[in-house]
Amino acid sequence: MSDNKIQQAPVPMRLVGPVTIIGDVVNDSVMLPLATYETPLWPSVGRGARVASVAGGIRATVIDERMTRSILLEAGDASKALAAWHSLQGRKDEMNMVVRESSRYARLIDMHSQIVGNLLYIRLEYLTGDASGHNMVTLASEKLQDWILGEYPELRYCSISANYCTDKKATAINGILGRGKNVVAELLIPRDLCERRLKTTPEKIVDLNIKKNLLGTMLAGGIRSANAHFANMLLAFYLATGQDAANIVEGSQGIVHAEVREGDLYFSVNLPNLIVGTVGNGKGLDFVERNLELLGCRENREPGANARRLAVICAAAVLCGELSLLAAQTNPGELMASHLKLER
Repeated sequence: MSDNKIQQAPVPMRLVGPVTIIGDVVNDSVMLPLATYETPLWPSVGRGARVASVAGGIRATVIDERMTRSILLEAGDASKALAAWHSLQGRKDEMNMVVRESSRYARLIDMHSQIVGNLLYIRLEYLTGDASGHNMVTLASEKLQDWILGEYPELRYCSISANYCTDKKATAINGILGRGKNVVAELLIPRDLCERRLKTTPEKIVDLNIKKNLLGTMLAGGIRSANAHFANMLLAFYLATGQDAANIVEGSQGIVHAEVREGDLYFSVNLPNLIVGTVGNGKGLDFVERNLELLGCRENREPGANARRLAVICAAAVLCGELSLLAAQTNPGELMASHLKLER
């Protein structure tokens, strides 16, 4: 007889930092909890954190936030699907009344549609407070779907999830319309600091970013993505803070932008799909609670503020690791030497 008891799968975790973050959401120094089997990640992110702090801190800005679920309905033909969509666009207040029946935090903020033949795809976009919102938006969308089918008898149910969301898949739409928190983290590194601590120059990092992250990803057919290894930092941070780790699929679709400014290095990461929350499934584990408290994400703030803080700190961790790796790759042999030293 099989044992169905829930067990723990321990992953090595360390606190890295501190890193200084400045901006409207976070304006202090924090340690970064990272859970990973790739042990060179800790000193690499740590190097980026030290450089960032000495340089004056990472400036982080939340550009947008929303969580999505798409539903799929069938009509008799395309004209009926279009007529229903036009009608729905003028009934958002009514639809939000339906949404409030499912959650006191969920709020419908926008909708988008695609019509394929007689199929009507509706992408519903919500605010979800401090939750990442997977279940919240699915429940709200189910309530809305039932309401729509009652109001428009010419429509028929097809699916509660239509892959137009898009959840845990690499697509262009999330980067264009947003899913989760859209965060930009930026850093200006003086030339002498870049040379002393990163063992490289601003020109070399800018050149490598163009040739590796931008052109290399284009040749590989990447989808709205131009980075070296966002996924490494995202997975480590997600596991340490109780997030749904599968969301690194869309989360890692981000872009690095770097340029030389009067001899110094401007370095930024854009993460348009950070799906994180401070409440909900996965947050009840002791180590997760300790980490969220350490990060200052257990304060009594307005709904959504703790989740925005967590997203900003996550973006800072990504910047630190991305900067350190790109710097290492400008020097022949440095990347492999560090892995051999730390993993063998």
